[in-house]
Amino acid sequence: MKLGDFEIHALSDGMFRLDGGQMFGVVPKALWERKLPSDERNRVALGLTCLLVQTGGENILIETGIGEKFDAKHRDIYAIDHSKQLLKELALHSLGPEDIDVVINTHLHFDHCGWNTRREGPRIVPTFSRARYVVQRGEWEHALHPTERDRASYVEEFFAAAEAQTDLADGPCEIRPGVRVELAPGHTRHMQYVWVESKGARACFISDLVPTHAHIPYPWIMAFDLYPLDTLESRKRVLPRLADEGVLVVFPHDPEYPWGRLVRKDGKFEFQPVAES
Repeated sequence: MKLGDFEIHALSDGMFRLDGGQMFGVVPKALWERKLPSDERNRVALGLTCLLVQTGGENILIETGIGEKFDAKHRDIYAIDHSKQLLKELALHSLGPEDIDVVINTHLHFDHCGWNTRREGPRIVPTFSRARYVVQRGEWEHALHPTERDRASYVEEFFAAAEAQTDLADGPCEIRPGVRVELAPGHTRHMQYVWVESKGARACFISDLVPTHAHIPYPWIMAFDLYPLDTLESRKRVLPRLADEGVLVVFPHDPEYPWGRLVRKDGKFEFQPVAES
């Protein structure tokens, strides 16, 4: 899709499943299952969307999916389906890992940074050999020392081997002209989301502030969120702006729609899908 002078592409690293109750928190199953039906293990299907931004001079990758390092036990737990895979999706755009200049991770949960690294024989090495990786400093430090509550969300071998190539941000900043990050605390304390803008056209990779279009209502907050009331405040700050300014919103985990727009109707936000052109 053209975005001003940029090209943006929603890339998939496949699908996985998580418990529906965890994905929707206090929302009753009778409500959320109308939007995302669960399987016999109460899991809902989720996408693994990454965003490729081609500025004309650089290739910027936002998120790297779940990767290929989980063992058989975890592949079953999360029902990982790699019928689509990030590196193959890049190849469809005539790009290899060596062509990526910047990798932005909104946070370091395993489903957002899986391809930051890869196996090379017995070693774990950075997948994107030339890239600078960007993550918030607080998120990096927490990922190395998580709490008992969120320890399962962080897998050190997914990201730590890229430390020498990682730039730690301290709050909102411009990564490259037209690409900047802002903070949206709630899911984690230091989660960032990404604005992409060229010639007045804008997209926002919203990250797990709104993981799917089913999560657009303010109180539909995941049980995974460490600070749910902060998530609520972040949503009240960000979503009206996205709707009022007609920003293209990119969701990390929507199983059907990688992106779309928000519109106000009767005091609520509604979702409008946008086809890739």
